Amino acid sequence: MALVQIDNVSKIYQTGEVQVKALQDVTLSIGKASFVTFVGPSGSGKTTMLNIIGCLDQPTKGKIFVGNAQVGTFNRRQRAAFRGHTLGFIFQAFNLFQVLTTYENVEYPLVMIKNESISKRKEKVLKVLESVGMLDQKDKFPDQLSGGQKQRVAVARALVTQPKLVLADEPTANLDKKSAVNVIRLMRDMRDKFNTTFIFSTHDPGVMEEAEVIHTLEDGRLVSGSRKNNVGEI
Repeated sequence: MALVQIDNVSKIYQTGEVQVKALQDVTLSIGKASFVTFVGPSGSGKTTMLNIIGCLDQPTKGKIFVGNAQVGTFNRRQRAAFRGHTLGFIFQAFNLFQVLTTYENVEYPLVMIKNESISKRKEKVLKVLESVGMLDQKDKFPDQLSGGQKQRVAVARALVTQPKLVLADEPTANLDKKSAVNVIRLMRDMRDKFNTTFIFSTHDPGVMEEAEVIHTLEDGRLVSGSRKNNVGEI
């Protein structure tokens, strides 16, 4: 059964009198516990696709389901609640709070959801920090960490709420080649451990090699899909 189902989704942005067709009639499905990447040149629609799946934007037409929820019909409040409880996000610029420690950055989503006791939050934060190999860095601030370490913290923050789905937009763009591959492999290991679906975008051919399912976008259209080792759905 698909975790993400996208049916004839289009997204058009209006800039003055100019229409930008960011996505055009995209249909695809992504299975549970998949490790999937969208690839394509700048402007191909990768970020728009992730934003729509992640309830940060809404399609102009078409339907999109995450689990049993038709997320394209959600209002602003419903989208925010869904993101908080169901989705995790990893950004290329890390987006860590500079004034918070590693521990506090990872704890932050749990504080925002407001349904966890302090002791339960601590248990979850320490567990996920240990999983990504950052427990010994829990009291450091972001400016005391390397780029690879910052992205490990970002992965931990995305996983701490135990989401069904993690979205990562160019998560290795600010990393050197070795750190980039290590972070992608870490994400795949976390998928194996927590049974979480990861969907990310990348331009990096080396990172593409680590993906199990690759969807190629050009000018907002899905032009191809490939699967490695018979894993995932297209």
